[in-house]
Order: sequence, then C-alpha cells, then structure tokens
Amino acid sequence: MKKGIDYTGISVCYFCHDGEGNFVMMKRGKNCRDENDRWDTGGGALEFGDNVIDTLKKEIKEEFCADVKSYEFLGYRDVHRERDGQKTHWVALDFKVLVDKNQVQNGEPEKFDEIKWFTFENLPENLHSMLPIFFENYKEKLL
Repeated sequence: MKKGIDYTGISVCYFCHDGEGNFVMMKRGKNCRDENDRWDTGGGALEFGDNVIDTLKKEIKEEFCADVKSYEFLGYRDVHRERDGQKTHWVALDFKVLVDKNQVQNGEPEKFDEIKWFTFENLPENLHSMLPIFFENYKEKLL
C-alpha cells in the first residue's frame, strides 16, 4: 500500500525563515519523487508512530542542516494532485519555522540541486505546484 495513493498521507510542510524577511527554498533535483527543477520550501511525510513536531525538526535538520529555534503552526491543507496518472491525497500540516541563517546548507545534495534564500519580492518563477496555494493561505502570517 502506498501513502497518498492507497490511503491519505500526512506531510509536515515548513516555511523556514531568518526573522528578517528572508526564507529558504530548495530546487528539487532529478532524484526527487516529483516536481523536478521546481523550487519548494520543504516537507516530509509523517511516519506511523512518529510525533509531528519531532518530524518537523528531523526533516529540517536533514534537508537544511539547521536546528529549529521556534515554530508556529499555520494550519492544514488537503492536497489533491495527480502523479503518474494516479490521483493522490495528502493532508499537509503547515508550519512557519525560525532557523539560524548561518546554519542552513544543503543537507541532501543528492535530492536538491540548490538551496537559496528569497523574499516575496524576488521569488523564483518555477515554484512547486502547491506553493501558490500555500502563499495565498498564509501570506499575512509569513511576512
């Protein structure tokens, strides 16, 4: 059975920022599951038996090599997409997370081609398909 296909998957998604108006994104590489060459803010699947906040901290440490200084739960989204001709359904638990900008680096270079800091004024063009909805839902809380 496959998460998100045979049953609803749960993902922990995050928007990591430095507290000064900058936030970090990664460019998804060819070894990512989907949305290759698109910019994303980060996330990971919640595994059976794992704690949501522990997953949040673990994923940020793995992807960005950074410790969580503080976090705020923003809300949740139902994420309905299609992948390889199959409909998928995930529930995304969305967080705003403060990290130390000096700690951040690419912790998974086999998956991510690049890590870069942005502001809302200089967003890249090729965003992950779910990011416009994320930004629309939470922009006021992210500024």
